[in-house]
Amino acid sequence: MKKDIQSRKDIIALVDRFYEVVRKDEMLGIIFDDVAKVNWLKHLPVMYDFWENTLFYTGTYTGNPVQNHRQLNTKYPLTKAHFDHWISLFNKIVDELFEGEKADLAKQRALSIATVLQIKVAQVISPEQLL
Repeated sequence: MKKDIQSRKDIIALVDRFYEVVRKDEMLGIIFDDVAKVNWLKHLPVMYDFWENTLFYTGTYTGNPVQNHRQLNTKYPLTKAHFDHWISLFNKIVDELFEGEKADLAKQRALSIATVLQIKVAQVISPEQLL
């Protein structure tokens, strides 16, 4: 039996594994490495803070993901397929590493985040489509 996400150490393991997979992914890898040219030494600690705050309400994250993704969308239009694939990979990695209440919460929050970004950034789905 796998354990649940319980600490920042677990979040780091999840985020590191997720982005390891994303960077090798045919659809998403180019967006992160070639288009956004992500500085991984800076980005990963931000993602650790983001997910720690998302799951444990630590207040450690202070960024603006909507604005960051809007800028990215101007360089490389993000589609529903991109978001769906991101969610699929994220859920796969969560399930690969963890199980339990926080693992389920992480998947729920990821879906909510992707939905909001699709509406506010890529505008590939409208709020009406959610009804």
